[in-house]
Amino acid sequence: MSSRTAWLRQWHRWIGFPAGLFLLFAAVTGFLTAFTEFFGEEESIREHTRDLVSPVTLTSPASAWSEPVARALQGASQLVPGAPVDKVTVEFKGDAPRVMVFTGKPGGGEDRKLVFDAKGGALLSSEAYADKPLLYRIHSGEFFGDGGLVFAMGWGLALALMASSGLLIYWRVAMRARQSAASGIRRWFW
Repeated sequence: MSSRTAWLRQWHRWIGFPAGLFLLFAAVTGFLTAFTEFFGEEESIREHTRDLVSPVTLTSPASAWSEPVARALQGASQLVPGAPVDKVTVEFKGDAPRVMVFTGKPGGGEDRKLVFDAKGGALLSSEAYADKPLLYRIHSGEFFGDGGLVFAMGWGLALALMASSGLLIYWRVAMRARQSAASGIRRWFW
């Protein structure tokens, strides 16, 4: 074994344990994020309405979109008077078109997600709202502030370097095995 390969293996082992912990963290939070996304209500609605055609087009009268939004904003003002509006989302497709009003707090930050029926203006749901769900912020490191994001970029780079050095070690050993008496699958899996 060359001194370069020995150094690479030693470095790979030193970094391997802490990188393994980060990999476990990223894998678990990534799995939970994907699971939540896949089985969530919003994904179900997207899947159900994906192939439908919206009844509202670019040539529709302005009232086709302004009236549902106006009804939703009026309903929101009755529930949370004077609240700042962060954003409004309108979904025209499907059996139950919706208008979502996202309100903020007077001092800043997110507060409520109010979902209204686009046809009649009835309140369908009211729930706490955060721009990004907690699980997404933990997975990305954002939950821990800007330092967490920088740290997440660092552990992502460390994991990429671990994978690269592992592949390089594998390739060097596999090439040696190819030149030795190993045959068949043992050339690649020693």
